Amino acid sequence: MALQVNDSNFEEVVLQSDKPVMVDFWAEWCGPCRMIAPFVEEISKEYEGRVLVVKCDVDDSPGVATKFGIRNIPTVMFFKNGEVADKQVGAVPKTNFVSKVDALID
Repeated sequence: MALQVNDSNFEEVVLQSDKPVMVDFWAEWCGPCRMIAPFVEEISKEYEGRVLVVKCDVDDSPGVATKFGIRNIPTVMFFKNGEVADKQVGAVPKTNFVSKVDALID
């Protein structure tokens, strides 16, 4: 299951991770966010131990959302070695996320 991150633990969990990280920026009221939520959970299970998958509620974590310029949700960002490696905005098929995750671990 995807971990929850927020303003207080984002740096420790995501930026200091020794594994690549997929971050789903979302909000409870966002319909497209709910559409991709099952993909995020599936990827979390399929890549367990190789990629850390986390969710960040933008309403609860405005600091992180502002820092990374999150203007539209869902936005999924991919981090490697504490740096943004890729980004996907909007509800897209699972294959889009999988190809970006695969690129992180190759």
